[in-house]
Amino acid sequence: MTRSWPCLETPPPTAEVRPINAPLAFQARKRGVLVFTQNIGAAHFHGRRQQGNCGMFVRQVIGHLSMRSRKLVSAAVALLMLGSAFAQTANPQDAIALQQQGKWAEAARAWQSVVERDPQDAVAFASLGFALSKEQKYQEAASAYRKALTLDPELPGLQLNLGLAEFKQGRFETAIAPLAAALTAEPQNTQAQVLLGFSYYGAKRFGEAVKHLEPAAKLDPSNTELQQTLAQSCFWAKNYSCALEAFRKILRHSPDSVAAHMLTGQALDGLGRTPEALAEFQEAAKVAPSEPNVHFGLGFLYWKLTQYEDARRELETELALHPDHAQALAYLGDIALKLSKPAEALPLLEKAIALNNDLRVAFVDLGIVLTERKRYPEAVKALLRAVELDPGESDAHYQLARVYRAMGKTEAARKEFDKVREMKDKADELAREMPKAKPSPPSPKNE
Repeated sequence: MTRSWPCLETPPPTAEVRPINAPLAFQARKRGVLVFTQNIGAAHFHGRRQQGNCGMFVRQVIGHLSMRSRKLVSAAVALLMLGSAFAQTANPQDAIALQQQGKWAEAARAWQSVVERDPQDAVAFASLGFALSKEQKYQEAASAYRKALTLDPELPGLQLNLGLAEFKQGRFETAIAPLAAALTAEPQNTQAQVLLGFSYYGAKRFGEAVKHLEPAAKLDPSNTELQQTLAQSCFWAKNYSCALEAFRKILRHSPDSVAAHMLTGQALDGLGRTPEALAEFQEAAKVAPSEPNVHFGLGFLYWKLTQYEDARRELETELALHPDHAQALAYLGDIALKLSKPAEALPLLEKAIALNNDLRVAFVDLGIVLTERKRYPEAVKALLRAVELDPGESDAHYQLARVYRAMGKTEAARKEFDKVREMKDKADELAREMPKAKPSPPSPKNE
């Protein structure tokens, strides 16, 4: 059974993405026509990490979209004026005047009229997208930006605007391509780099998030929120040294940050420094004893150290504060099973699974308990789910082989035992090769 950190239920702390000292908005001329691009301003980045293989990230970003420099409006009006044939309908001059007054809904309708008259006008579609973004109609804005890009892929600023519109919808995977294109076109655009890093983070592509967030964080070392997102990206990419460095920077600026103490603890544990990790969680518990996952983290670390009574105490404290904490229930069940109390373990494991269907430890233990009770079909179902969650762990295969053997399914049992032997042989071969390889940071310990 692996002893690396399960994905915690607690959401990452809310972080305000502050502008870094670099231009965050610009105006560009394309064939003599002014194109406006958006400014992320002070965007708020927050969300929740779910359980089970880290679940899926759900993020919302609500920010201020703004234009800079109104001085060129009169020139844009002159360039965008259409002929007198459209005098009775909205024209670019009307749309720009409405934008100046902050009447974004009316401006969007005006730009819509313009593109209906001239469906080949890329600039008008870009302007429509901007007006829709100001109304926070990001899906419609993204459609307008995409249309503009099909008409003129080289129009400056459009890729950034499109990426930002997708980002603000929480469509992080979709935001990556346009933001990457924007950064390629303008490598020094820090806004594009930060947005791209956050998009990789939201898409759970943590290694790529580190690549883009690390240089941005170096430019703004006092930005705790950016440092924290970098640290979490390092952690989930299993780059524990990087995570530890970032978390310690956070603690230097915010020594009472509960989240930083907890995440520093996880990074230390990932480096095999479990006693130091325990000390970080103890500090977190002193600062905020009711914080979600503080006592679960302590319990998990005591469990790793096989200090089961201490682990039980902390896990029960977590449940007293948060009764539906599925992981606390699962590890309490595991402790009960390790202490030869299967009757006590069963209801804990069943409740944990009812709350979260992705807890591998609970399915393995449930399979063991059900096997002992000769409830073989149910045991097989539980163990197959454990294998599905992580086929590379041998314990579920071993328990499955035992169940099949008890059911008289000799061939099925033999196949599972063969898998266990293959995994053991690979592990032994890796262990023999390790002294020949260059030293690398230790990975999470396995049971």
